[in-house]
Parts: sequence; structure tokens; C-alpha cells
Amino acid sequence: MVFRNMPPSDQYAVQTYAPGDEPQHQPAVLVSTMDYVPGFEIVSTFGEVFGLVVRSRNMFSNIGASFRTVFGGEARGYTQLLSDTRNEAVHRLRLEAEALGGNAVLSMRFDTGVFADVMNEVAAYGTAVLIRPIDSRTDQ
Repeated sequence: MVFRNMPPSDQYAVQTYAPGDEPQHQPAVLVSTMDYVPGFEIVSTFGEVFGLVVRSRNMFSNIGASFRTVFGGEARGYTQLLSDTRNEAVHRLRLEAEALGGNAVLSMRFDTGVFADVMNEVAAYGTAVLIRPIDSRTDQ
């Protein structure tokens, strides 16, 4: 699927996964935080979709991160964990939209939470839609 009138960097989010955790299928579903896509019209709306991921760090990573809170600096392990978690949540969002027949998710947002101070939950959610390019030709 090709989305015209869009820079390549806006078409798909960069995906990073742990070794052995790579997705088997990468859906061609555009994800946008906007309510519309310039140059496209919404043909059908399928409703809310979401991708949910809950992850935890191992005990040694938690100890290392606690030292960071004492001495300052970025907790790179947590940064990578959250980045990977967000990317996986968006991937699951795309799969759900594709399963409904959509080729885009509009008004995408993230929500996060913490469970028992050791697990982080990330939800990506939005509205699954079917979009198509607006015909720019005019009949004269």
C-alpha cells in the first residue's frame, strides 16, 4: 500500500524488537495522531482499536536503575524498554485495525500505567478507518 503526498518518515513508525521477538507480519496500516490524513478521505470507520503491552525489567536492571536515581543520569535500560514497549503496542494496534479491514488508525494516543512498581503498561489506541486518496482530477 502506498500513501501518496506523505513523507516516508510519516508513513510508518520505526519498529525495534528484542531478538526472537520480531513480528511475523507487518501490516500496511498508517498510524496518525491527527484526525485526518491530508489528501485522503475516510471511506469507512470501524471504531476504537488498541494495542496493549505489559512488561517488567529484571531485578538486576531495577537495582542498576536505582543507582541512577542516586547519582543522576539517564536510565538507558528503561528508556530502551519503554521505546520497545511503545513500538510493540503500535504494532498490535496496526494488527487489530487490519483485522477489522482498516488501512489507517487516526487520533492515535498512548496511555501508560505502572503495576506493583515493577511492571509498566503501555496502551496505544485510536480509531480504525479505511482511507483512500482524494481524486485530485477535476472534470471540466
